[in-house]
Amino acid sequence: MSSPRRVAITGSTGLVGSALKDALRRDGIEVVPLVRRDPKPGEVRWDVRAKTIDAAGLEGVDAVVHLAGESVAGGRWTDARKARILDSRVDGTTLLAEALAGLEAKPKVLVSASAVGYYGDRGDARLAEDAPAGEGFLAEVCVAWEAAADAAREAGIRVAHPRIGIVLSAEGGALEKMKTPFKLGVGGVIGSGDQYMSWLHLDDLVAMLRFAIDTDALSGPFNATAPEPATNRAFTEALGKALSRPTFMPLPKFAAKLAMGSEMADEMLLSSTRAVPAKLRELGFQWRFPELGAALADVV
Repeated sequence: MSSPRRVAITGSTGLVGSALKDALRRDGIEVVPLVRRDPKPGEVRWDVRAKTIDAAGLEGVDAVVHLAGESVAGGRWTDARKARILDSRVDGTTLLAEALAGLEAKPKVLVSASAVGYYGDRGDARLAEDAPAGEGFLAEVCVAWEAAADAAREAGIRVAHPRIGIVLSAEGGALEKMKTPFKLGVGGVIGSGDQYMSWLHLDDLVAMLRFAIDTDALSGPFNATAPEPATNRAFTEALGKALSRPTFMPLPKFAAKLAMGSEMADEMLLSSTRAVPAKLRELGFQWRFPELGAALADVV
């Protein structure tokens, strides 16, 4: 696909969406944010709960990047919160995909986010994109989330699903929460420390999303991660080094479960997901931050 002129983005005020929006605009590309409030000129209104979207405002966009969804780390996983997490992703993706499918001037591509949670807890197995879905709540969410884009696929729109890992950024996100205990001098491994963490730098994620827009050969799921995941132990040591803080205070499994609830701790802190970006490598994507130490040094 030639360089797009107009790109619509959901979740454009979030960590990833803001960075992508700024990068596109720096290159002279028009960004069309989808918003829930009354839209300003150049914006499109949508309301996932009401299942309404101003589809006419999307006519003629070249690409759509769909990042919106309830945060999985915003609070304990009560039944009500889990329902909101699932519904926000499935309902939002369905609404958007059906609207795009009905356009007269359809976009060439829909880049619809997913997550490495698709694979579940898989130990030290190296997981390329053809690995089957795992078990657990996050895996169930990711399977349904990706399937919700089927209307766009069936309408002939190329659909790519970046299965996003832990995003490292100086602007917030997961790393901000991780840094706090280290700054207090009580950072350490979580559980055994042997569980794999699939991570990537925010700059590389923005580049991957743009690569997905531009690369006609990229469709279906792709792992949006650094080339090599790190164990929690290795990640802890690298973060401690970047912050010049000790890493001797471990967080036992039982303490993690007390703090977050058993299910949430198991899936978000204690599970092991070693996702490797086979498709991106095959297509020649170049990472700016392939090494964990350099990535952490840049963001902290």
